[in-house]
Amino acid sequence: MAADLRRQVHNIGRRRAWAIWAVGLSIYTLAVFHRTSLSVAGIIAAERFDISASQLSTFTVLQLAVYAAMQIPVGVLLDRFGSRRLMLVGLTLMTVGQFGFALAGTFEAGVAARVLLGCGDAMIFTSLLRLIALWFRVKQAPMVTQFTSMVGQLGAVAAATPLAAALATFGWAWSYGVSAGMGVVLGIFLLLVVRDSPYTGESVERIKIGALTRTMAEVWGNPGTRLGLWVHFSSQFGPTVFTMLWGYPFLLAQGMSSTAASSMLILMTATAMVAGPFIGILTSRIPYHRSTIVLVLVGAIATVWAVTLLWPGPAPVWLLVLLVMITAIGGPGSMVSFDLARTFHPSERYGRATGMINVGGFVASLSTIGLIGFVLDRLAPEGPSTYTLDDFRIAMAVQFPFWAIGALQLLRYRRKGRELIAEHPGAMEALRGGEAIVPGLSLPAEPPADLGTGRQDEDPDEPAAPPQGDDRT
Repeated sequence: MAADLRRQVHNIGRRRAWAIWAVGLSIYTLAVFHRTSLSVAGIIAAERFDISASQLSTFTVLQLAVYAAMQIPVGVLLDRFGSRRLMLVGLTLMTVGQFGFALAGTFEAGVAARVLLGCGDAMIFTSLLRLIALWFRVKQAPMVTQFTSMVGQLGAVAAATPLAAALATFGWAWSYGVSAGMGVVLGIFLLLVVRDSPYTGESVERIKIGALTRTMAEVWGNPGTRLGLWVHFSSQFGPTVFTMLWGYPFLLAQGMSSTAASSMLILMTATAMVAGPFIGILTSRIPYHRSTIVLVLVGAIATVWAVTLLWPGPAPVWLLVLLVMITAIGGPGSMVSFDLARTFHPSERYGRATGMINVGGFVASLSTIGLIGFVLDRLAPEGPSTYTLDDFRIAMAVQFPFWAIGALQLLRYRRKGRELIAEHPGAMEALRGGEAIVPGLSLPAEPPADLGTGRQDEDPDEPAAPPQGDDRT
């Protein structure tokens, strides 16, 4: 049963909300750095631990596997304990894991450290999304979510050229150790600034264990959850695979220098940062067509990869630039999935829905990363120093079945999702009219008269009692 939210005591979408978001965003940016820190260190790691391509993939695959496996438990814990506690636990695990990776001298120790990193990382993003849903107004949330994704990618920028330079100058232990120390600093800001809710009373659902199975089945059975999962699956894995491990060596195989390849990773991040606000605007203005936006994007990514892999000889620089930029937009595109969760679920179930959706892209990512490593080992068993462009052409082609499966499932659950919306009076009309929060699903079917249309247009300086059962505003 949803908690009784008594009254609003802080303004929504104002200075306090932005301060809380800034701290959460800083922690998420650090999580992205930790997650992508092997992007330019893969070859160094292979030499340090004396491992094969499959073993190198294991670092990232296990990290992502733990991340994906944790999403549903994290969603339950998030709805039960709130964002602040989970972010603190996640930040602690990431800090310990990165310190462990800095000091690891064996492959097994390195794997254990990456598992801890994946565990902690899994708690950060969904916790931040819940803070956004609670502290910002309905019309603000899509743009804030996109800005979160956009600015958070600065962590990937720091994991490219700056980390490569640090590794070359200060070595493995100091580079990773200093990055781990940032978690201690951000933990202090988390405790001082972040609060779970702008309302008095509880902002979490004190669900009993006996009811957990039923509510989880209800969240999973909602076609909007599965639509969001397949949106995330289809659009997110391309840029993740590229930035986390295989993009850098792929560009080297194309004949690029290490400096140019690192610059392309920064270009990918910069493109995602620029594209994010535009996708956020489209998402907020035409919510009915969100899945269509993602389908067009996935088709464009698959097409540019097909042209690049079929190009005779090394691809020209302009084509590689186009490849990087179009693939990068998959990151902001995947954020559409979380806006779908807001449409199909009330806020007290947002953590569980978001956790389930977030599984999609990371299952696709870890599967693809692992398959690429497996194929490369079969084609070049003597190790990374023997990889050729033709080896990478074959290995990177394993992405295409994932795009195809994701797009087909996306179409399937889009139809089911629209059928569900049509069952609720006024919901389809609201969606077609540009409202992402619809009656009967994300709002009560008959809201009290004094709540108007969801408060998204009210004066933010005037605190008001939150809608019963909907603390999202």
